[in-house]
Parts: sequence; structure tokens; C-alpha cells
Amino acid sequence: MTTRRGRTPARPLGLLAALAISAGALMHGFPAQADELGVEPPRVDLVLDVSGSMRATDIQGKSRMEVAQQSIREVIDALPDETQFGIRTLGATYPGNDKTEGCKDTRQLFPVGKTDKTEAKTAVATLRPTGWTPIGLALRGAAQDLGTGTTTRRIVLITDGEDSCAPPDPCEVARELAAAGTHLVVDTLGLAHDEKTRQQLLCIATATGGTFTDVQSQQQLTDKVKQLVKRAGTTNRTAPAKAAGTEQCDTAPMLSPGVYSDREKFSEHRVYRVAVRPGQELRASVSLSLDRALARDYGVLLKATDTTGQELVRGTDAGSGRTDVASTGVRWSSGKEPTATPTASQQADTVCLVVSNSFAPAPGVAAEPGLPLELTVDLAAASPAPDGWSAGLGRGWVLLLVLTLAGLLAGLVFGWLARWRIAVWREN
Repeated sequence: MTTRRGRTPARPLGLLAALAISAGALMHGFPAQADELGVEPPRVDLVLDVSGSMRATDIQGKSRMEVAQQSIREVIDALPDETQFGIRTLGATYPGNDKTEGCKDTRQLFPVGKTDKTEAKTAVATLRPTGWTPIGLALRGAAQDLGTGTTTRRIVLITDGEDSCAPPDPCEVARELAAAGTHLVVDTLGLAHDEKTRQQLLCIATATGGTFTDVQSQQQLTDKVKQLVKRAGTTNRTAPAKAAGTEQCDTAPMLSPGVYSDREKFSEHRVYRVAVRPGQELRASVSLSLDRALARDYGVLLKATDTTGQELVRGTDAGSGRTDVASTGVRWSSGKEPTATPTASQQADTVCLVVSNSFAPAPGVAAEPGLPLELTVDLAAASPAPDGWSAGLGRGWVLLLVLTLAGLLAGLVFGWLARWRIAVWREN
């Protein structure tokens, strides 16, 4: 785009993992005591497009700017106390026609840190759609706003159009940030629905392991930003390690307890291995971020098999309709008791974790790259409850038989009572 945005408006992606991490955080006094424990607090920088095209009134009768401002106010009101939150703008201050000057227009509206909610909301309320759209430059600025650290930090970009100032190209900037190993995730939210904007925002998100959302309403924008801020709080302690799943178990990577990230193509199988010792219980979960438009019917499967392919246990999630993430999990233990001197039969079992999906891209949506995948693996002391009911089919049949007999007995009693009431009624 070579014309100024003010004159040419744009035309109208880990559930069990998050629970486990959140529970562990609470057990250790996080987040209320994060600073005392030396744990980095969650850090989020919201990058807001304030270019001229944000004047367009095509979202529920409101301007794009009004919708963004209202959503950000609600997000600020709901911020957790421990979250360090900042706001950066692009296209907010330069009203002229000089593109060279307009494409420098990005500034920190509110610094990343402890948030004075009144000040932050007041700053957002003063914004008026003004200039150009230097997204690439704004992303570099946001990375500097967040600083360096050992845990994952998030940039949340809200815009209604593609970059009008490249270079730097925002996709290249996102790749640079990802290659720098700074544990920086960029999530993108689009307020306009043209294909060029979608593709650029999708490129930015996928380069950093983030998500893209095509915003259709104010409530959707509010809910999504709140979700991303909350996600920063549950994932900031540990950045997922990268793991490349394979098609076969014998070549799959061996995983220890932890959180791993990967990408899975549509209708693909990704396999990983875990060594489970006697007395241990494998607990695994997988979440796929649905960062682009997909066909309505979908499903995700996580199953554990032995090295011969024999299925041990499975978990599934399926649906039909819009969602941001699909998650499922499994628990399994061999039932073997640990011994002081393990024999050959007491050695660790190699369990193959197979992740597969039945997603399909919507018409015109790129299939590459694969969907962001997060896999959580844990090994805990085996509990009797899962083995007691899932070690074999026998006990399942016993339960089914008991329920059948109970239903039959209830039916006989109900029938006898009904006949007795009819007999009494006839006598009277």
C-alpha cells in the first residue's frame, strides 16, 4: 500500500497443561508471591493500530477505534495484579502527508510494568485515528518494551490492515524475533477481513508460535485479548521446548517431563516417545491452536500405544463451530510394581504418544505452516483409580452388567407399583 491510510481505509490459533501449570503455581505461592520467589511476572505489550482507517464504522455500527478502545478498557479492568502490562501505538500522532515521517510513527503509550488502571484507560481514551501503519517498526519497538528474560513474553497486535510502510516487512521482523531465541510470542487480531491483511497477520503469528484471530465483534475482541493476557500468566514461568515429532515411534524423540511445542499439518500424525517405569503414571495433554479459518467439523486425538502399535489409552476432543483451541489428554500406567532389583520385565516401558487431527482448512486458506501444537508430559506416582477401571475390559463389563441389572430391577418395581395402583383404583 502506497497511499496514506487516513484517505484510503482498508476494506471490510494447553487445557490440561494450563491447569497443571496454574495448580503448580498456586501450590508454590505464585502469582501473589512471584517477586519474592524470583519468578518473572507475566509481561504483555499491546500494540494498537491508530491509523486513519480505524475510523471505519463497520463493526456493529461502531468505528473500529471505538470497538478497540472499549475492549482495551475492559481488559485493563480485568488485569491480574501480577501482570506487567504496556501499550504501544502505531499511526497515532503524525497527521501529515510525508510518508517518511508517517512511517516513523510508533510510540510507547503506557510502559510495560505495574499498571495504574486509571492512567492506562485515560491514555487509551485520548487516541484518535490519524496516520500510517508501520507494523514492522512497532513490533521491534514492542520487543524492546518487553525487554529480555528467560520466560515467554507476549505481544498482542490489534490492527485493521496490512503494513503500509515496509521495509521493515512485519513478517521478516517476526522471523527475526523468533530466530533471536527471545521467547517472544506475537498474537495478531484483525479488525478488517481482506485476504492480504489476513495473510500478513497469519504470517506474523505463525513465525513466533502465536495465534491469529479474525475479529467479528467487540465481545470477541474483548474475550480474546483477556484470554491472551491470561495465557501469559499461565505460560510465563517456562518457555516450551521445541520437539519435532515423527511419523514412526522408533524414530520419535524421547521426551522427559515438560512442556513442548511443535507444528502439525492438517490430518497429520505426530509421534513422540516417553519411558514409563514401574510405579509411574504417564499424564499427557495436547492443545492445538486454531490460528486460521477451518472447516466446521474437527477433531483432535491423543493416544498412547506400545512400540508394536497396540493402543493403551486414548483421549479425544471434537466439535463443529468456531473455537480457538482444541485440547485433550490421557493417563496411563502399566500396573507393574517397582522392585528393589528390577528384572527384565520390570524395566521401563516405552510408550508412544500419537497426536493426530481431522482439521481441514476453509476454502482459500493456506494449509502451510502446520497448526501450533503444545504437548505436556508428566510422570507421577501411579494412582489406583485409573488402573482399577481401565487396566482391562473385564471390569468395564462388570460395571455394565451391574447397571443393566439395576435398570431391570427398577423397571420391575415400577411396573408392580403401577399395577397395584390400578387395582386399588378399580376396587374403589
